[in-house]
Amino acid sequence: MSGKLYGVGLGPGDPSLMTVRAVEVIASADVVAYHSARHGRSIARSIAAAHIREDHIEERLMYPLTVETTDHPGGYRGALDDFYEEASARLAAHLDAGRTVAVLAEGDPLFYGSYQHMHKRLAHRYDTEVIPGVTSVSASAARLGKPLCEAEEVLTIIPGTLPEEELTARLAATDSAVVMKLGRTFPAVRRALESAGRLADAHYVERATMAGERTAALADVDPESVPYFSVAVLPSRIDAEPDVTGPGEVVVVGTGPAGPRWLTPETRGALAAATDLVGYTTYLDRVPARPGQVRHGSDNKVESERAEFALDLARRGRRVAVVSGGDPGVFAMATAVLEVASQDPYLDVPVRVLPGVTAANAAAARAGAPLGHDYATISLSDRLKPWEVIAERLAAAASADLVLALYNPGSRSRTWQVAKARELLLEHRAPDTPVVVARDVGGPEESVRVLSLVDLDPAEVDMRTLLLIGSSQTRAVRRADGDGERVVAWTPRKYPEGQ
Repeated sequence: MSGKLYGVGLGPGDPSLMTVRAVEVIASADVVAYHSARHGRSIARSIAAAHIREDHIEERLMYPLTVETTDHPGGYRGALDDFYEEASARLAAHLDAGRTVAVLAEGDPLFYGSYQHMHKRLAHRYDTEVIPGVTSVSASAARLGKPLCEAEEVLTIIPGTLPEEELTARLAATDSAVVMKLGRTFPAVRRALESAGRLADAHYVERATMAGERTAALADVDPESVPYFSVAVLPSRIDAEPDVTGPGEVVVVGTGPAGPRWLTPETRGALAAATDLVGYTTYLDRVPARPGQVRHGSDNKVESERAEFALDLARRGRRVAVVSGGDPGVFAMATAVLEVASQDPYLDVPVRVLPGVTAANAAAARAGAPLGHDYATISLSDRLKPWEVIAERLAAAASADLVLALYNPGSRSRTWQVAKARELLLEHRAPDTPVVVARDVGGPEESVRVLSLVDLDPAEVDMRTLLLIGSSQTRAVRRADGDGERVVAWTPRKYPEGQ
């Protein structure tokens, strides 16, 4: 009969943190296998040394290389794949002979560990059991004495080997994080933390629970002193005292057309880092509540007052996120904030604007690609500009044969603008011009339809609707869509000569 394969998690380094089950399995195994570098020393073996008997058969699985330089025809990955195949074959020979094999793994066997490569090659062929171990993530948080995450916070585990821009995006978007595999990646990780605005919160842990353990503020660590067995930790933000001693700032963020799925990583980070959220209550409701964060909701028609309030908070050292729907620079709060911020009392208050997915882009994506060529964006609301200006712009854009994205087409107090706009557009467009009627895109009542301009019913348009009016080149085609059909619209990128 074949022997049994065990993947044995040893914990982060302190032998006393091995589980009782791990000790039992090692004691009962015929073969103890462990990975090592070319110098022959194995951290895994050193952790389990007290439990390895003289009559144990030891299999040292020695890596052929430790850096990504090799003349192997398959490169670094090819060299490792060959090594794992050869190592698995050595273990399989013991299993075929009926021997029980315990493969030692620092931390947890299936968490960034070498054992997992053996597991993928052998577990489907032999009876296998994995013994979990305490990870370096848990050990590092314990040594720091800081909670990793609480309540609805999200913990992200990130390999430091990712490209720097990807590191920055992921660090900006999460609540708590642990960055693994530092060593030579440390300079890029440090820069990413700084770019994401998280450097001041970051902690450094080296060889947690092992001899030579070191903890420090990550910003104070010499990059030349960082080994591979170290991590960067961003602990829970809950209960962290907000720093209101330095200069505050206002960040105007766009939340997209609906909920969290439309947020960018940068916007997620800004919302999480803010001490205060300011915005129209409907938009604030899209942002998850965080302990310690103050929310200041208001009506939709007090943009200037809202902007002034946010800037006053920033003058007192608060980090303020002004929450806007869609993109804050498209008929939204960025203009209102910058207008007030350009006044003398607020010229020294830092203001940033972070983009969001616009309602026009979201609606266009749902309908196909109607904004594939030149287009104009016009608001039909005459609350801040006279209708005569709107009509002139509609006529000018329509006569130029631009696709039109019409925002704020109607509301309970504005019921005639859509009919008037349709009448005006029919002077420049064919009756069968494709029109996208998109309502509540991304929301629970989403409805996206493609119809002809002549069939546009103003009674079906409200404040939650956006209209995309095609050009003379926009096409609408009925296509298969899952189990049914739908009409998609697109505007060709090439425009005919002479038109």
